[in-house]
Amino acid sequence: MGCGRLTYFATAWSSCGTVESPDHGEDMPRILIVDDEESIRSALRQVFEYEDHEVETAEDGPEALKLFESFHPHLTFLDVKMSGLDGLEVLSRIRTLDSNACVVMISGHGTIDTAVEATQKGAFDFIEKPLDTGRLLVTLRNALELRGLTESVQLLRSEVGTRHEIVGTSQAMRDVMERVGKVAPTDARVLITGENGTGKELVARALHHSSSRRDGPFIEVNCAAIPSGLIESELFGHMKGSFTGAVADHAGKFEQAQDGTLFLDEIGDMSLDAQAKVLRALEEGVVTRVGGSKAITVDVRVFAATNKDLSKEITEDRFREDLFYRLNVVPIVVPPLRERREDVRPLVTYFVSQAVRSNHGPPKTIEDGAMERLEALDWPGNVRELRNTVERLLILSPGEAVRAEDVDALAAGTASGDALGAALLDVEAFSEFKENAEMAYIAHKLHINDWNVSETARQIDMPRSNLYKKIEKYGLNREE
Repeated sequence: MGCGRLTYFATAWSSCGTVESPDHGEDMPRILIVDDEESIRSALRQVFEYEDHEVETAEDGPEALKLFESFHPHLTFLDVKMSGLDGLEVLSRIRTLDSNACVVMISGHGTIDTAVEATQKGAFDFIEKPLDTGRLLVTLRNALELRGLTESVQLLRSEVGTRHEIVGTSQAMRDVMERVGKVAPTDARVLITGENGTGKELVARALHHSSSRRDGPFIEVNCAAIPSGLIESELFGHMKGSFTGAVADHAGKFEQAQDGTLFLDEIGDMSLDAQAKVLRALEEGVVTRVGGSKAITVDVRVFAATNKDLSKEITEDRFREDLFYRLNVVPIVVPPLRERREDVRPLVTYFVSQAVRSNHGPPKTIEDGAMERLEALDWPGNVRELRNTVERLLILSPGEAVRAEDVDALAAGTASGDALGAALLDVEAFSEFKENAEMAYIAHKLHINDWNVSETARQIDMPRSNLYKKIEKYGLNREE
């Protein structure tokens, strides 16, 4: 048992809601999964069907051999240890039926001897459990490439590099990833726009990992976080003694990104002087260190991102129009979370798994009512805000499951007018904030103590009479 990350990803994708049924055409890759554990068959099926592959499963050797003859799979994933006919014997019989059959052996008790024997019997690859989604997709890509299914290979090349980073199957995100898939293999510059927290950096990394420069460095520069007086030194480097504190020669980000990708995040906050030098570097492919005179040739692909409207910045003389056109060869707009609410569920599932693995929260389930509350929120902070909220819910909500009332009390947004979270931040005066914070705090403490006022008063070190006054003041009521 235990598929590790594989089980999680299959669950995450299947929880997205409805997934379009693939058209089982002649060229659709066919995959046969043979394993006596139902959980592994189910997890593998979900992963590969999400990739629009046709999948059949078998729980033992005899069933597998019958399916192999009728289904004619392009690739078979075959468990080694099964009752009756074991995997190695099934492999031999499959190779007898089709000498070109592509079979990947999987085992929870893999040994070198077993792997060698499987290879000698004609296995394409040998993978040990717990199964890793990334390794599976790479193996699948290589096997399909061997079979000449180039269209599926192209799809998988982009998926392998991004599956662990970008979660979402809404049409809006499909459009984003389709554009990523088209532009990544080229050397075109990309301008990524979107609100804070939407995942612009993840899109940039997906572009890099799916490009021919994937083996080169990915260098990120947050233009908003670097003081304007130091941005040129950071980007182009400096020579020893060129300014106070320059105690040694320093290669800038352009040089560090040689043969790779330079990601200029928050490009809209860069000074006009720095913009002029970036434009020269893009036009001529050379940089000059601060305090230096030697032009250094650089081969760098540049992605830029901003949450600003650069067209407006240009009209107000805060951004160079010529630099904009240099950067905006291919635009990619990352939609806010409120415009793709169907992605909230898989994102929550993903963040729960991440938080538990990182010890940022105890293992808990998210009840349907709580998930519906989360899906209804507007999320002005987008995916970043959702991630922080999930961690908060895991840490502060009582019980083994996060309930709808926990979301109402602890989420930063609101699904309805009576939720407490939105009132906490959606105020202008600090006095209002303090009152809202006190209200949310008391409501949460009452909730986790099942509205035992005496116990709540003891825990928060407040006289019981005062707590009753606070409850009356804020109009707090026990949840039905």
